[in-house]
Amino acid sequence: MNFTEIARIRQSCRAYNSERKVEQEKLQAILESARLSPSACNGQPYHITVCTGESAQKVATATQGMGMNRFATQAPVMLVISEMPYVVSAGAGAKIKHNDYRSIDIGILSAYITAEAAAQGLSTCILGWFDEQKVRRICGASGAVRLVITLGYQKDDDKLRQKKRKDLSELVSFVE
Repeated sequence: MNFTEIARIRQSCRAYNSERKVEQEKLQAILESARLSPSACNGQPYHITVCTGESAQKVATATQGMGMNRFATQAPVMLVISEMPYVVSAGAGAKIKHNDYRSIDIGILSAYITAEAAAQGLSTCILGWFDEQKVRRICGASGAVRLVITLGYQKDDDKLRQKKRKDLSELVSFVE
């Protein structure tokens, strides 16, 4: 499967098969792709906490405030992405250029995780709605929690939806 095919099949899953566990070798492949993702000055200013079992259920519950993310408790794995300090060179660059490289790096990391999951036949959903303090306590996270990614197999009846995207002409400009 090439990358464009992965991009076409990857979607935010909201219906997981809670009975089907994620195989350890597939989880390891996803984490290895995450490890290889690019980051400013190769600093990798993040930490991934892999939650399964009871901890996954607790994290899922912490994402469900105000009725949000009800599907999360179906996912057998929750990947909690925490922000960590910059390496010196990236921190200096961020200060000089007034750019938040950690957020960019976490975005790239998430793209690698979700793409590799799709390549492995798994589904994901990136969650930004959660009770950070609860998630930090559950995971023992020292850094700010930025994202939670649900991971598992989608239910058989959760079909691929048509992607609604802007036309390429609205997203791209060419300058000579």
